[in-house]
Amino acid sequence: MRTTLTPIKNESDSVQAEYRKLPSIDQLLRSPTVTLLSSEYGISTVTNSARELLTVVRKGIAVGGSAPAPDAWPQLLAQHLGEQLQATLRSVINATGVIIHTNLGRAPLSQAALQAIVEIGSSYNNLEYDLAAGERGSRHDHSRQLISRLTGAEDAIIVNNCASAVYLTLTALCHNRTVLISRSQLVEIGGGFRIPDVLRQSGAQLVEVGTTNRTHLRDFQEPINAQTAAIMRIHSSNFRQIGFVTMPELSELTRLAHNSDPKLLVIDDLGSGALLDTGHYGLQPEPTVQASLASGADIVTFSGDKLLGGPQAGIIAGRSEQIAILRRHPMARALRVDKLTLAALDATLRSYLNGRATEEIPIWQMIAAPIEGIRQRAEAWQAKLAAQGIVSLIWQGESAIGGGSLPGETLPSWLLAISVANPDEIAAQLRDAQIPVVCRIQKDHLLFDPRTVLVNQEETLLKQICTCVKSWQAYRDAA
Repeated sequence: MRTTLTPIKNESDSVQAEYRKLPSIDQLLRSPTVTLLSSEYGISTVTNSARELLTVVRKGIAVGGSAPAPDAWPQLLAQHLGEQLQATLRSVINATGVIIHTNLGRAPLSQAALQAIVEIGSSYNNLEYDLAAGERGSRHDHSRQLISRLTGAEDAIIVNNCASAVYLTLTALCHNRTVLISRSQLVEIGGGFRIPDVLRQSGAQLVEVGTTNRTHLRDFQEPINAQTAAIMRIHSSNFRQIGFVTMPELSELTRLAHNSDPKLLVIDDLGSGALLDTGHYGLQPEPTVQASLASGADIVTFSGDKLLGGPQAGIIAGRSEQIAILRRHPMARALRVDKLTLAALDATLRSYLNGRATEEIPIWQMIAAPIEGIRQRAEAWQAKLAAQGIVSLIWQGESAIGGGSLPGETLPSWLLAISVANPDEIAAQLRDAQIPVVCRIQKDHLLFDPRTVLVNQEETLLKQICTCVKSWQAYRDAA
């Protein structure tokens, strides 16, 4: 708690005198303001908070501080309660220009997905009930048909994230057998998640083929034997190799595998989960799930909350024989998703099926946003801030895709830039606001990218910019 304690001169007698100024818990609770707090938060919560507050103040007095004035205690207690009870998971305004920002929750959900969450979460539902048969059903039945229609997969299963999707696939289909992977694809993604570690945990045995920069088809062909369960391709969704590099096409790997042994699987971990052609939006083409399956991959794994634009989930799409094995595996229960995830995912997939992904799914709205529209938003912000006496500039800039998707790829954007002498301090104040704002800093300027700011957050964003910048200006003028 931010309690300011004024230093006092004497140590022993003065410290004891300050201690004697402290109210008792009963005195605090009898205050009319604190009585109102007790009716709002409950007497037990307020009592505990009062004890914590008194402990903080006592520690301050012990190092030379003074006790707050008697009439300050109710407000201090209200402030302490607010800080203690504030939710740790909070809505944030993302003005960084990073569309799929892993640290800021990745993809914001569409209105259709949010509505589905409210509808399913606020009532009973048929999560595991077959309405037609009037008997127990399976949660695995939800969304599988939508995924099949959108991707061409024979079947699909949904787990809690893409790492789980890879783990379940390897555990159920490759345990105690070998999996061939190019050395160039033995990657580590966020949080220290490494493909070789996952293979070991799953019970599969890694066989590295090729070199760091060049892997040929013959490198996969030579080690294939009766113990080989799969050839696995890991899409480099968070890095890019350029220069003297070679990697067989997926279609070449599938032909090799299926000609060598009809039961030899090709597993393609796409990670980002693109269902739309990113090349249409000025970006490098990202492998789509549809193209991977059309190339003959038996199993494709991908995320729900990256380029798909839905909730956190791991989706495994592929041949019905293999998906059935995954569905029966004991780990499928441990990794399954809940009703709210299924509701949001179903609504997100329907936006694709209806051909409205770029109109309804936020990350695709951002990717497809016309550059002129972004400039107009930045200029409108500039005009509103100018009316409040805050000078800003409009800069050309770039927005990043982020989230382990399309590494190094950016989209042109227009940024609102505000020049300040202490950008780090003001950026920290923006992050400390009731609805935190996260922006970028460049050349002593705070930068705000309209591409990633939701329209319904604009008013709050501008209000908080005004508050923080004016506070800094007042401090500077006073100094």
